[in-house]
Amino acid sequence: MVPKLAQLFVSTLLLLTPLLSLADGRDIGVCYGLNGDNLPSPNEVINLYKRCQIDNIRIYQPYPEVLEALRGSGISVTIGPRNEDIASFATSQDAANDWVNTNIVPYADDILFRWITIGNEVIPGPLGSNVPAAMNNIRNALASAGITLAKVTTVLPGTALATSYPPSAGAFGSDITETITGIAAILAQQDTPILINVYPYFAYSSDPSHISAQYAMFTSTAPVVVDGSFQYFNLFDAMVDAFNAALEKINFGNVKVAVAETGWPTAGNEPYTSVANAQTYNRNLLNHVMQNGTPRRPDYIMPTFFFEMFNEDLKGNVVEQNFGFFYPSMRPVYPFW
Repeated sequence: MVPKLAQLFVSTLLLLTPLLSLADGRDIGVCYGLNGDNLPSPNEVINLYKRCQIDNIRIYQPYPEVLEALRGSGISVTIGPRNEDIASFATSQDAANDWVNTNIVPYADDILFRWITIGNEVIPGPLGSNVPAAMNNIRNALASAGITLAKVTTVLPGTALATSYPPSAGAFGSDITETITGIAAILAQQDTPILINVYPYFAYSSDPSHISAQYAMFTSTAPVVVDGSFQYFNLFDAMVDAFNAALEKINFGNVKVAVAETGWPTAGNEPYTSVANAQTYNRNLLNHVMQNGTPRRPDYIMPTFFFEMFNEDLKGNVVEQNFGFFYPSMRPVYPFW
């Protein structure tokens, strides 16, 4: 009987291993957008996150019905205001206080707020110069409310880099260096990462003659780019390390990077978009970021949010409508979680 029991235990453990690997404390999350007219209710969505053992969620503005559904869920929340509100936060401490008191304080006893993202891809752009002051005022508002765990940051697009190839050449545009330096100083004080959106899909699909599918989807078995002592087998690491190099150039190499969005669409731009490509990229990315840092930061396991939970039919174009892990019916687009 003992051998049979041991065999049963081993078999059960093997079956549970994929689930354990997703729930072992690694920093993996999924973005939850609401640009759809056929999405399930927030309560159904949060229950789906829990069934999938996804412990981190990013939402793009404080939807009260979503925050109510998150109460007591145990899911760590990254949230931001609307981009159009940032200028008022930068010029008015009262406006920042009102936002925190309306959207964070009423839920703070029941929700773990991790990061407050002041600006989603507003740098570079006309709103970008407001971000450091807005971050400071939101930080002051959180402190006044006694909320100490939530930290403020911002989300940068790839276009924040004027130079990104090779990775060691990564540099911020001269027109935004002062703004990024101000942001980095805040982040260094509170030991908080700067968030970036990283999309190898867009780089590959726009230039397939120079970027291989293998490099974009983590399937290369040999280094594709050699940059000094650093070898790059995948485009994701190269894109992230360009930001790390850019931070070093402004003397803030101590500020870590986290990924606010990354993913691969399943339709809308064939042959680059497909279920198979999306599954390959996301599965390989998950395995990679749960175990490895980048060549420039090999010991840092980087927090990463996948984009996104659902296909959203109100997005601007077909590709953007098809990044979801799930259809609005909550049926998986492909097996993953």
